[in-house]
Amino acid sequence: MAFGPPRGGSRGGGDRGRGGRGGGRGARGGSRGISLHSSNATELSLLHEQQSVPRVPSTLHPEHSSGGCGFGGDRGGRGGGRGGFDRGGGRGRGAPRGRGGDRGGRGGGGRGGAAGGAKVIIEPWGRHKGVFVARGKEDMLVTVNLTPGESVYGEKRIVVQNAIAPPAANGDVAPPTSVEYRVWNPFRSKIAAGIIGGMENIYMFPGAKVLYLGAASGTSVSHVADLVGKEGTVYAVEFSHRSGRDLVNMATHRTNVIPIVEDARHPMKYRMLVSMVDCIFADVAQPDQARIVGLNAHQFLKVGGGVVVSIKANCIDSTAAPEVVFAREVEKLRSERIKPKEQLTLEPFERDHAMVAGIYERAQ
Repeated sequence: MAFGPPRGGSRGGGDRGRGGRGGGRGARGGSRGISLHSSNATELSLLHEQQSVPRVPSTLHPEHSSGGCGFGGDRGGRGGGRGGFDRGGGRGRGAPRGRGGDRGGRGGGGRGGAAGGAKVIIEPWGRHKGVFVARGKEDMLVTVNLTPGESVYGEKRIVVQNAIAPPAANGDVAPPTSVEYRVWNPFRSKIAAGIIGGMENIYMFPGAKVLYLGAASGTSVSHVADLVGKEGTVYAVEFSHRSGRDLVNMATHRTNVIPIVEDARHPMKYRMLVSMVDCIFADVAQPDQARIVGLNAHQFLKVGGGVVVSIKANCIDSTAAPEVVFAREVEKLRSERIKPKEQLTLEPFERDHAMVAGIYERAQ
């Protein structure tokens, strides 16, 4: 399965110019795809399909995909095209003077191959509300951007124009609307990797309250904020002050995110900021991770609430086999009254990682 952009691109210049190695097709033919740049969201026409039951996009599953997703990491492809501007325009090997498109490098611009065709179909992910799939030349996991026009970490954005808006209740024709989606990269988010890997339930939904332990700079937190929407809340806990600054900056634009720069081992220090939550997600990568999850679950998680834990084997015990480490962590979660429901590996996105999801049970 190919998760990056294709090697190579189209040849041709802007007007037969010799310009650089990045750019679009020119005199020898138009571009066959649309590159979704991080800085300028490309407006795409959406082909709406009204379906009573949304189909689960199996092509995103790493074991079943033949076409490949359009995530591609952060570097773009090795192609692009040999275009420039007018005849003889520009002296460098790029546009305008680098060896690449927008950012130098040997790619055709952008931050990862999220190229799409002229038609993109947005489908809801059947298992998880608030998560969508953009189907075009490549499949991409996306969430609705809570702050249209802004990106958090340079991710691709897709603006979909509603050419045919549904009529209003009184019969009047509703004005056309547009929705902006953000591509959720599984190589940069454990939750996205778990969703694509086939998790049955992440216990996050529109309107939910989520306690996120190990928020880092807010890359995944921003997508969780998109998922729960304006009616939901994400309590993001991060111990590092450097990452906490980025987290706070992100939260200034997403009002449903409450950043907490504190040690998750001491939930009593931030008990006045966090209400009872529907789900706890943990990615703290500490040897006592199960204990940290238990302390926060006993303090904030509703009975019957969901727990999702990302386990990095090397951070727990680097001397034991990953399978042994995962089994030990599951038993530790059981001792904290968390009943495991499912476990899966995060490969090929993360090595020696597993995701465990479970339910918090009432004390006996």
